[in-house]
Amino acid sequence: MIPALRHYGVGLIPYGPIGSGLLAGVLRGAAQGHGSSTPLQRRVAELRPQLEAYEALCDELGEAPALVALAWLLHNPIVTAVISGPRAVVQLRENLKAPSLNLSNETLTRLDKIWPGPGEAPGAYAW
Repeated sequence: MIPALRHYGVGLIPYGPIGSGLLAGVLRGAAQGHGSSTPLQRRVAELRPQLEAYEALCDELGEAPALVALAWLLHNPIVTAVISGPRAVVQLRENLKAPSLNLSNETLTRLDKIWPGPGEAPGAYAW
């Protein structure tokens, strides 16, 4: 969808940018309560190597994983805004830092390697 949106000059507003807590530091327990759900724990088990690499990168940056996830999305020119859905004032305050978090090209490349998209259409899609 993103290549088509880019082609037609249409923006994207991603919903659930931290993946129900997956990108909020779930391995270190940042998704307290919510992170203990069985479906989320299944996803954690499936994605553990990527989550470990992601959280290690966030540690290197000295930034909260949820903040990095939001900033990563906002660095994409097709993304016009994100719907973050904070559950507490402290989360809202943290989320408000995302537009000003500058991620280097190296960091963006590392994030894209950890969480690769499907690629560009039509080659990325098997029909």
